[in-house]
Amino acid sequence: MRALVIEDDAGIARGMQHALTQAGYATDVCDTVAGAWGLLRAERFDLVLLDLGLPDGDGRTVLQRLRAVNPSGSGTPAHTPVIIMTARDAVNDRIAGLDSGADDYLVKPFDVNELLARLRAVQRRSVGRAQPTVRHGALELDPAARVVTLSGTPVALGVREFNLLHTLLQASPRVLSKPQLEAALYPLGEGLESNAIEVHVHHLRRKLGDGVIRTLRGVGYFVPRAEAGE
Repeated sequence: MRALVIEDDAGIARGMQHALTQAGYATDVCDTVAGAWGLLRAERFDLVLLDLGLPDGDGRTVLQRLRAVNPSGSGTPAHTPVIIMTARDAVNDRIAGLDSGADDYLVKPFDVNELLARLRAVQRRSVGRAQPTVRHGALELDPAARVVTLSGTPVALGVREFNLLHTLLQASPRVLSKPQLEAALYPLGEGLESNAIEVHVHHLRRKLGDGVIRTLRGVGYFVPRAEAGE
């Protein structure tokens, strides 16, 4: 999962980036309205954390533009979950933020664990899933505990393996290309080997069996729809 933190306080931004990275999010940071909008138009993010008091304008400008525009091809879709995080705690500010299209509103200072729980909640709502765990046949993935079980038996996965499996399960049965998976797993500017995705898929198949992740040759990877009764 890929997150964009829009925050002009460098210390807060670094702390959030660290916490999100530890939680498995590929996280990018920017500190202005202009920079945020440029990234949102050029890159695809799965969620956005938005401060309101930015040096070149109100963060709600970013939110309103995102909700009004749905880029085709590249770019972040208009429906992407957005959580406002700000020191503005007045009721009118909260109402204005939510009415501008935010999915949640968090007042600073806040506990990082609460932030992560809210992120998981808005992500569940965005994909129409009520349960906190993701199930696919005998496979179960718990995003909060970062635990995967197969037929009730825990499966040890590396950070990237877990993130890749989570991304494919949430997209199931859609096919995701290698560039889409790379963008979901790695923040901007992070170097990666050309065969990194193939290596992760190989390891997942070795641990979960060959039937969970399928390859559509020349297109990408996908998790097929679970059969009824599984």
